[in-house]
Amino acid sequence: MINPVYSPSPSRYENGIRYRRCGRSGIRLPEISLGLWHNFGDKMPLENSLQMAYYALDHGIVHFDLANNYGPSYGSAEETFGVIMKKSFAPFRDELFISTKAGYDMWPGPYGEWGSRKYLMASLDQSLRRMNLDYVDLFYSHRFDPETPLEETLQALVDIVRSGKALYVGLSNYPPEAAAFSYNYLRERDVPCLLYQGRYNLLNREPEQKGILEQTRENGSGFIAFSPLAQGLLTNRYLDGIPADSRMAQERFLKSSALTPAMLQALVQLNGLAAEREQSLAQMALSWCLKDERVTSVIVGASRVSQLEDNLKALDNTYFSQEELSRIDSILAR
Repeated sequence: MINPVYSPSPSRYENGIRYRRCGRSGIRLPEISLGLWHNFGDKMPLENSLQMAYYALDHGIVHFDLANNYGPSYGSAEETFGVIMKKSFAPFRDELFISTKAGYDMWPGPYGEWGSRKYLMASLDQSLRRMNLDYVDLFYSHRFDPETPLEETLQALVDIVRSGKALYVGLSNYPPEAAAFSYNYLRERDVPCLLYQGRYNLLNREPEQKGILEQTRENGSGFIAFSPLAQGLLTNRYLDGIPADSRMAQERFLKSSALTPAMLQALVQLNGLAAEREQSLAQMALSWCLKDERVTSVIVGASRVSQLEDNLKALDNTYFSQEELSRIDSILAR
């Protein structure tokens, strides 16, 4: 039996998805974006990746977030996305917003990570080949390089846009001081920073505490949150202990040491509040990020369609009363 040619749902923009303006730009992103960090590599069945990508586009999720070393193995998430592009998404390229990044380790030697012009340009060329693309919509400097002159990194981003290989550029994981310099440098060269990507969730509020959210707003950039579910900690996955097949059990990016008795108690109480809101814990955690209008979108990672379906229901209620916010803060302060 031959699988039919993919055709996205005609109602994909009428399924409840909403879009937010990305800073002072013409771009609007879906409030929920799909990240391909750890569930689209060559260790995962292609059919599963296809079904998640199809479900996303069928429900108006047009933003797919990647990086050069997403997988595992390195590069394989982009290769998988390249297969999806060639097999199914090519006719709909102009509906999609595709981002990738470079900054962390990708290949051996002195030019395989950080922020040199050589690394960033070589990495993007490789990413485009893997993804079967002529350009990406957004290319990020994935992390601040304290040793390479920041001007070199930023000028590479400017030249990448001018070359046509990316339409926009962004920053990820930059400290506020380096970000401030970067916003000015890029703006003065008519290549403003479109988006800042940072870790933000109920348990990690650094973008608030360090002024990053406000800094993005003042500079006309959007903010997109990664790890809004704290690597799965802010789900019902660990309310009854550590499942044998979980990320935490494998000590893979989420360590068992994170689930202290105090944390477990807080998660149970947060889950109770979510139930009062008629949400799952994961849905409430996503809604909490989106309560702030400075947040353009949140990036979710999913290993199956049912998780993505559940996450989208967070959009049904992103309002929090002051009492609910106070309760959340009180729970997490104990």
